[in-house]
Amino acid sequence: MLALGSRLAERGHSVTLETWSRWREHVEGAGMRFVAAPEHPVFPTREHPVKPYEAVVLGTPITRRAIAAAHPDVVVHDILTLAPAMAGELEGLPVATLIPHVHPAGGPELPPYAFGARPPRTAAGRALWRALEGRVEGGLRRGRFELNETRARLGLAPIDRLHGGISEELCLVGTFPQLEYPRPWPEGTRVVGPFLWEPPAADVEPPPGEEPLILIAPSTAQDPEHRLLRAALAGLAREPVRVLAAWNRRPITRPLPVPANARLVEWVSYARTMPRCDLVVCHAGHGTLARALASGCPVLTVPAAGDMNENAARVDWAGAGVRLPWRLLSPATLRLAVRRALSEPGLAARARELGAWAQVNDGATRAAELVEALAS
Repeated sequence: MLALGSRLAERGHSVTLETWSRWREHVEGAGMRFVAAPEHPVFPTREHPVKPYEAVVLGTPITRRAIAAAHPDVVVHDILTLAPAMAGELEGLPVATLIPHVHPAGGPELPPYAFGARPPRTAAGRALWRALEGRVEGGLRRGRFELNETRARLGLAPIDRLHGGISEELCLVGTFPQLEYPRPWPEGTRVVGPFLWEPPAADVEPPPGEEPLILIAPSTAQDPEHRLLRAALAGLAREPVRVLAAWNRRPITRPLPVPANARLVEWVSYARTMPRCDLVVCHAGHGTLARALASGCPVLTVPAAGDMNENAARVDWAGAGVRLPWRLLSPATLRLAVRRALSEPGLAARARELGAWAQVNDGATRAAELVEALAS
């Protein structure tokens, strides 16, 4: 959203961005107007049970007032934040959806999203995914029922489509088209390329030498015990590589030995560092993975949870990296995976192809053009 909003502001538009207060400095620094987003519990806990879409019901009236005050020509919402979409619809405005990763909807004979499985190559594989289609559709129908209950509480008419949280007018998919499995797209869906943005960061020098440079780029949301970081520093200690590792401002609670061929830092600019790297090792969060590929750098993915499994499968399928299952992570397995990634020239060549594509296909610019067309 910061990438898209910044690009729209650069193009001379008046942009209001509603988000959490922690991002205010970056929003205003890019020439946008900041509005604090309502923060309500989304997932139920024992202490705070919430109904499905309860945060949407609570947040929609607040966001609707912010929209009315801004008088926009169009509303763009993140796929996970439905309150702005509902509020924009109530105000009679065109609404676009931004998906900041691969599209979560499946297709005929494709594995369900987040399974981390590749498309089938045999009749047996196709039969397996067909057998699951009924269960997946049942879950989508349940979601549609709950969403229509929410729409009724807000005074909106029910919808028939299963992916009701995604706009039919314009859906911006912020990933590489090379990571999307072949399938027919709805009329309003556009795969525009990744939205690349990062906060300011000081320059960081890697360890000296001419050996291949490996960047360890852990998730800022998963792996609180730093399993990936520890496995990488231990597993690569005696390898003929240089290791630049970041702990990404997540506390390290136990001693973490740093070998002579490595440097451990608090934070690093991916935009300035990844183009210098020979390999990026990450959990396969989409932002990190997309930045690496846009930099022309292959990736070793070690997916920890959620859509990371899907992202890892996509980059493996696209031929721009390798994946190591989380359950198999150890210093020895990571070392072997790094050796494999560095020894296969096709991976680096494919990553360079994606990097070249990104150089001439800026996702934020293409999305801004589409938002302008929708607004007009």
